[in-house]
Amino acid sequence: MSPLIEPEVLATLLNDERIVIIDARYNLSKPFAGHALYNQNHLPGAFYAHLEDDLSGTIIPGKTGRHPLPEPDVFAVRVRFWGIDDDAHVVVYDDGSHAMAARAWWQLRWIGVKHVSVLHGGFKAWLAGRYPLTSERPEIRFSHFISHLHDEETVSAQDILNQLDEPRFRLVDARSYERFAGESEPIDARAGHIPGALCHPFSENMDDDGRFLAADRLRQTFNALLPSDLKPVFYCGSGVTACHNLLAMEYAGLPGAKLYPGSWSEWITDGTRPVAVVDRHQG
Repeated sequence: MSPLIEPEVLATLLNDERIVIIDARYNLSKPFAGHALYNQNHLPGAFYAHLEDDLSGTIIPGKTGRHPLPEPDVFAVRVRFWGIDDDAHVVVYDDGSHAMAARAWWQLRWIGVKHVSVLHGGFKAWLAGRYPLTSERPEIRFSHFISHLHDEETVSAQDILNQLDEPRFRLVDARSYERFAGESEPIDARAGHIPGALCHPFSENMDDDGRFLAADRLRQTFNALLPSDLKPVFYCGSGVTACHNLLAMEYAGLPGAKLYPGSWSEWITDGTRPVAVVDRHQG
């Protein structure tokens, strides 16, 4: 089953009691903007998920990245607050970039929610289709959800460090090439990438209209990028946009890739971990 759901399909399911909609709109430079937009209008029945308050845990300076995963028990409480039961079909959306929605999609699956979809095209596509909107808050219906953590879908900094000399993973960086190369770093304290990593910016998964490229095209891209003998592990700046690549892989029919949740912002908290840059002038 595709991890994407089209607006016209979701519009027919709004009265289905099994549908739980999550609004994950968020702007990294304006942390409160997403919630303000949600308060103005959102999809009927949608709950709001804030990247830092709901989808991230406590930042420990010098140890964690910028958006560490929350403690599973804490996140499970939030899942129950959203009324997500074992038979729920959760649909998450953001402004249309799919980055925040992908993080919510991945994280819900990580904690054991079985059926999660991302609204293809996000809020922009919903608006373009002139489907219903509301400013009303949904009724809170606490569920009895019991988490079933899939921690095997993550790797740690130590896991990566242990295999740098004899690679077991194919690391793929979802940031822009300029950040990967070490030419620019507008957010984190140090520039560069994890040694041995390749770069596949998450934005390359989509076309100019903000929709994912065709599944077969994505499949060709990832198959060319990833050798069959190494397990793909995706990372980014803080474990958010890497989920976009994981979503694209799933959409392309290539499940099973892993996430390094701490990503670059965690990697560089330990100065003994190696860092690589790209010298475009070499040779």
